[in-house]
Amino acid sequence: MMEANDRSDKLSAASVAIDGTRIRTVREAKRLTQLYVASVVGVTTDTISRWENNRYPSIKRENAQKLADALEVPLDDILRQEPPAPEGEADADLTPPSPRRKKLLVLFGLFTLLLLLAVVILSRPPSSAPIAVRWLPRYAAPGEIIPVQIKVTRLPSKPFGFILKEKLPDGMRLVSSVPPSSAAEPARSSLKWLVPSGGNPVVISYSVRTPAPFAQGKEVKVKGEIVLHGEDANRTEEVGGGSDVRIGPYHWADANGDGRIDDDEIMPAYYICDEMKGLGLDWKTIEAIWSGKGYRWDPKNGYTVLK
Repeated sequence: MMEANDRSDKLSAASVAIDGTRIRTVREAKRLTQLYVASVVGVTTDTISRWENNRYPSIKRENAQKLADALEVPLDDILRQEPPAPEGEADADLTPPSPRRKKLLVLFGLFTLLLLLAVVILSRPPSSAPIAVRWLPRYAAPGEIIPVQIKVTRLPSKPFGFILKEKLPDGMRLVSSVPPSSAAEPARSSLKWLVPSGGNPVVISYSVRTPAPFAQGKEVKVKGEIVLHGEDANRTEEVGGGSDVRIGPYHWADANGDGRIDDDEIMPAYYICDEMKGLGLDWKTIEAIWSGKGYRWDPKNGYTVLK
C-alpha cells in the first residue's frame, strides 16, 4: 500500500509541458476570466498570465490537471504537442534498407569513386613525353608502293629527344624515308630514326613496297615503338594509330576499297603525295583514277583506269 502511495506521489509531482497559447485560446473561447481560472486552480492571476505567455514552459501535473478542469477540457488539450515525425522516419534508422536501396547506395558509391578518379586524372599535369601516331592506308595491292607517316608531338617546355623504331611485316621493304632512316637492316624491314630534342611536332614519312607474292584478302601488320629520353630515365611506348593493311586489288588512296577514288578521298591523297614528294608515290595514276570511273588491278598490268 505504501509503495502504491509513493508511486502516486511521484506521478503527482511530475512536471508536464503546457501550451500557453492553447490555454489562452480555450479560456477566451469559453469566456472565462483569468481570475476565475486562478481561483479554481488555487494560484494567482499573475501565475495564469505567466502560463499563457509561456513564461513557465512546464508545471506540476497536479496543477495542469486542475487547469484543465477549470477550462473544462481534457489534460492533453493544453499540453504542448511535439510535431509528429514524418511517416516512416521514426523507424528509418531501425529498418534495414531494401535490396533496391542497397543497390542504389552501391551504385552511388561507385559513381562517386569514378568521379573522384576522373578529377584526379584530369588534374594531373600533362605528360612531357612525346606521343607517336602512325597513319598508313587501310588497303594496298601486292608489290605496290604505299605511304606511311608517323607524327610525334612533344611539349615545347620539354622537347626531349627520342628513338623511333618500326618493324615491317615479312615481305614488306623500305623504299625511302624523310628524314632518312638512321639505321636499317640489310633486309630493310627493321627501321630506326634518332631524333634529337627540338621543336614540335615531328613528322617522319616513309614509303614501303608491299609483299608481291602474297595471298590477297589477308592483312599485314606494321609494329613500332618510341624510346623516350627523359630527365631521369628512358621509357618505351608503342606507336599508336593504324597498323593493319589488307592486301588485295586495291589502290592505297581508295580508303574504303570500293574500286574508285572519289572526291572525299582525292584531297587526303593529294596532301600525302605533296608532303612525301620524292618517295615514289604515283600522283598521276591517282589523279587519273579520280577523273575516271574507277580502276581495276591485276598482277600483270597493275592499275587500269576505267573510262
